[in-house]
Amino acid sequence: MATTRVTSDVITIERHILHAQEAFPDASGTLTQLLYDIALAGKLIASRTTRAGLADILGAAGHENVQGEQVQKLDLYAQQTLYQLNDHTGRLAVMASEEEDDLIHIPKGYPTGKYVLLFDPLDGSSNIDFNVSVGTIFAIYKRKSASGPGTHEDVLQKGADIVAGGYMVYGSSTMLVYTAGHGVFGFTLDPSIGEFLLSHENIRLPEPPKYYSVNQGYEKYWTEGLKRYTRWLQGEEGAARSLSLRYIGSMVSDIHRTLLAGGVFYYPADTRDPKKPSGKLRLLYEANPMAYVIEQAGGYASTGRGPLREVEPTELHQRTPLFLGNRDLVEKAEEYIAKYDI
Repeated sequence: MATTRVTSDVITIERHILHAQEAFPDASGTLTQLLYDIALAGKLIASRTTRAGLADILGAAGHENVQGEQVQKLDLYAQQTLYQLNDHTGRLAVMASEEEDDLIHIPKGYPTGKYVLLFDPLDGSSNIDFNVSVGTIFAIYKRKSASGPGTHEDVLQKGADIVAGGYMVYGSSTMLVYTAGHGVFGFTLDPSIGEFLLSHENIRLPEPPKYYSVNQGYEKYWTEGLKRYTRWLQGEEGAARSLSLRYIGSMVSDIHRTLLAGGVFYYPADTRDPKKPSGKLRLLYEANPMAYVIEQAGGYASTGRGPLREVEPTELHQRTPLFLGNRDLVEKAEEYIAKYDI
C-alpha cells in the first residue's frame, strides 16, 4: 500500500532521481535532467494555479484546441512552460501535446536528443474556475529515428515502450508522482523552500480497494456489460464486496485517489457521440502515462478488451476507452464486456 515516509532524512526529488541513476552505470544523466526539468515546470505551474484569480489567468483564452475544447488561460501558460523548459536542452528529439495539432519540433539552431516527451499540460482545466484540482501528465520515450528532427514514428509508440512517466496534481498541496520502471514515488512540494520532497515511497495499490470512479451520469449511454459491471462494483451481481463511488471529474485527481486508496477508474466508450466510438480520453497524453504509473504500482490498465499498453497508436490525438486500478477489478470489467457486449 502507499506509504508516507517519516524520517529526518530529507530527500529532494533531484537527490532521489540522481540516486536512482546510480543503479545504471552506463546512464548519461540525460533522463535525470529531463525529469528534473519537468519537476521545475510543475513548480512554475503550481505557482500560478494557487493564485489563478490574482494572476488574471482564470477563464477561457478565447479559442478551441484540436480536441474542440475551450482553451483556458492557464492551459496556455502550462503549455508554454513545458515547451520553453525543454525546447533548447538537446535532450529531446520532438514533443507532442494534447493542445497542439501536430508535432512540436525543436527549433532550428538547437540540438536534438534521444528522448521524446508527450504531455497533457493541464488536465481537468475546465475545472479551473471552480477551484477543483487539476494536473499535468507526461510520458517519456526513446526516439526510434536515428538522428535529426523527430518524426511521427518517434511519437506514435505504444504504452509498453514508455521509459518514464507520471503526473503532477495541483490541489491542497502540489504533488509529483513518477516512475522510471522501478517503483512509483510521490513527492510533495514544500512551498516554503520551493522543493519537491519525498513523501510517498514505493507506492503500491492497496488491498482491499475502496472506491470506484466513473461519471455515472452517462450510465444511460452505457452497454449492458458496463451497467452490470457497475452493479457488481456496488455489491450486486453476486459480488462479495461493494465499493463506494467517488468522482471529481478531473482525471489526474480521480486516478491519484485510486492509486492511494485502491479501486478502479474507468471512462468507457458510449453511444453519446457516434463520431467518437473509441471513448474520450487521449491514448498518448492521458491514458498511456497514467496506465504506466498504475501498472508500476501493481495494478492493471485495459481498454476493456485487452491490455492498454499493447495498443499501437495510429494518430496523434487517438482516443481510447480506459479501465485502470486494482487488477482483479479491471479484469472483472473485461469479463463483463466479453460476456455481454459481443
